[in-house]
Amino acid sequence: MPIYAYKCAACGFAKDLLQKMSDPPLTDCPKCHKPSFSKQLTAAGFQLKGSGWYATDFKSGGTPAAAPAAGDTPATTAAPAKTDTPAASASACAPSCACH
Repeated sequence: MPIYAYKCAACGFAKDLLQKMSDPPLTDCPKCHKPSFSKQLTAAGFQLKGSGWYATDFKSGGTPAAAPAAGDTPATTAAPAKTDTPAASASACAPSCACH
């Protein structure tokens, strides 16, 4: 079951709740009892570990999943894409953080 973050617009009360996906969203704040309790948009909090297909095909290590055969050379070499956001070039955060 997913964990949903809720926040009341009236009193500012915030709470994370474990709910089924089929459950209707809560609307009444448990603290002030006003109908201004709403879901917040949050990032997913999971990390895939192990040696599954995602580790070899989608891990950003700079190397392709399959190396070209000997004698095969690519016609052009693509330069890495530049980003203008400072968060993408920050070395203080982990590769699995939400800013990458």
